[in-house]
Amino acid sequence: MSDHKTAYITGGTKGIGFGIAKILLENGISVAFSGRKREDVMKAEEELKQYSENVLGIVSDVRSLESEQEAVKYTVEKFGRLDYVIANAGLGIFKPVDELTAAEWNDMIETNLTGVFYTLKASVEELKKTEGYYITISSLAGANFFENGTGYNASKFGVVGFTQAAMIDLRKYNIKSTVIMPGSVATHFNGNIPSEKDSWKIQPEDMGNLVLDILKMNPRVLPSKIEFRATKPAK
Repeated sequence: MSDHKTAYITGGTKGIGFGIAKILLENGISVAFSGRKREDVMKAEEELKQYSENVLGIVSDVRSLESEQEAVKYTVEKFGRLDYVIANAGLGIFKPVDELTAAEWNDMIETNLTGVFYTLKASVEELKKTEGYYITISSLAGANFFENGTGYNASKFGVVGFTQAAMIDLRKYNIKSTVIMPGSVATHFNGNIPSEKDSWKIQPEDMGNLVLDILKMNPRVLPSKIEFRATKPAK
């Protein structure tokens, strides 16, 4: 097995996942990333190749365990190993609880919460081999509830609890686990189109640099839960 490190990132076609992929590629880490839509995956793969040729785009839906198992298989076939898994894929639908539909609730829970379980379930045996790292992207909404946030809050509170419990289960295998809880990030999330008006927000590359810093920490150190917010509030 090569010593060259490899990461797998879900939801990597844009936003936070793309920003993490960019920074890892720039720092010599091979990256496989996934997204639901083939055209988005192909476009992102081409864009990321400007940073390194060691990139692989995979069409996968985190709501399907079989799909994530295939993604992990393709990653290992391409790069020979899997060291880092970043479970980032997510979505948000913001409505009063009496207006939120069952389908919308299920889509958020299946993507944001069940998806992080499926991604870990699909990759954990490979992470045992490399004594790797599992990182989830939750949100400050995983600790702070707000109006119109019932489904999103429930899913992100769940991600925090899931990752913290998984950390205890996995550390006996020397697998480290961290949940990152960002505040406002300049992405396309919830229909936003990033522009200069988002300059005060956390940028996707900031998330990438945070992940890189975590991976570079001394193995004896485990930052198990990180809240990450913009220095100043919106103007």
